[in-house]
Amino acid sequence: MIKRIPVSALKVGMYITDLNNDWIPHNTQRKQGVIKREETIEKIRRMGVQYVYIDVSRGADCQDSEPAAHVDRRNETALQNAGALKPGYTPKAPLAEEIVIAQQVHSQAQSLVGSFMNNVKIGGAIDVAPIHQLADELQNSVLRNANALSCLGRIREKDNYLLEHSVNLSVLMSLFGHYRKLSQDVLHQTIVGALLHDIGKILTPDEVLHKPGRLTAEEFEVMKLHARHSRDILASTEGIGEITVITAAQHHEKLDGSGYPEGLKGDEITEYGRMVAITDVYDAITADRVYHKGLTPTQGLKKLLEWSGDHLDPTLVKQFIRCVGLYPIGSLVLLESGKLGVVIETNESDQRLPVVRVMYNTKFRMPVTVHTIDLSRPGNQDRIVRAVDPDDYKLDIRKFLV
Repeated sequence: MIKRIPVSALKVGMYITDLNNDWIPHNTQRKQGVIKREETIEKIRRMGVQYVYIDVSRGADCQDSEPAAHVDRRNETALQNAGALKPGYTPKAPLAEEIVIAQQVHSQAQSLVGSFMNNVKIGGAIDVAPIHQLADELQNSVLRNANALSCLGRIREKDNYLLEHSVNLSVLMSLFGHYRKLSQDVLHQTIVGALLHDIGKILTPDEVLHKPGRLTAEEFEVMKLHARHSRDILASTEGIGEITVITAAQHHEKLDGSGYPEGLKGDEITEYGRMVAITDVYDAITADRVYHKGLTPTQGLKKLLEWSGDHLDPTLVKQFIRCVGLYPIGSLVLLESGKLGVVIETNESDQRLPVVRVMYNTKFRMPVTVHTIDLSRPGNQDRIVRAVDPDDYKLDIRKFLV
């Protein structure tokens, strides 16, 4: 049986199945195995981990524990409660119409951010005007129909993670900031900050940045410096606002001080730093990477809730969930009919009733003709039972998103 225990209860002889620390996006340390030394436990404590998961059938048990199934049920309840209110977002353009524009903006964004980082790296002329224009175009697309860019954010390649993550983060911050009714200027600055939050990685040695295996403790310390480098580069760049610098500088800070680069705690982290920390973790943990199998969107939201309070702002996490919906774009859901569908549009009135693209029947264990169902339409009898993992059915949901 898998159980969750506090780190304070961790003992030599226990078998860890999950360090539960994916809120550290660049941490590539081994996450499973038997604890053989006290030194290992101390390292885990220093990372800021509060709870870990153990397999009591493969190692020592503990009285101060909770079955993983109980934790998941509690997170599911919290998820449903957090998504109880409607997001208050109404698309102004049809998805089919906006997706054409969004594809152009998304492609342009990756190219422009890549060029900007290269120019900074080689010491070339830095022109921030195109970045500001791009931020406006991203924001306008989100305002017309956020589902379009959200769909594209779920179609990603492992080898292009750095650029795709920057663009996806800017989309999430645009959606989040709009939901929270940030002023136009502040919203714009946070989007720019999200686009350029990883620019400091140009100063990270390639052998660390692109290392396929686990980082050593020393290499991890080098990797963590990128947030400070991002702050310094942006602070010295003409045409970059203060909130943009803060957004980039604080994207890895955590409420309990376990984040980096400054180890800020509580109110030392700005509102924008808390927002970008949530969006950064969510996008990172739901992406497939060389050393990390991405969680499903729903699993990602549950993890945000589990890490609330210690690491992430609980109020903002709940707002973020209302913002992206109970079943974010790209979620694979099981319907009462036994069919599987991928969520392609959220519902501004009832988060339980999105638009899904159906492609598989679990009762007959076979594909079906791909078709779209709006679960909110009068007369529709189908409902979502739960979100499921595409790997369980060997489905590549990316081909059904666009």
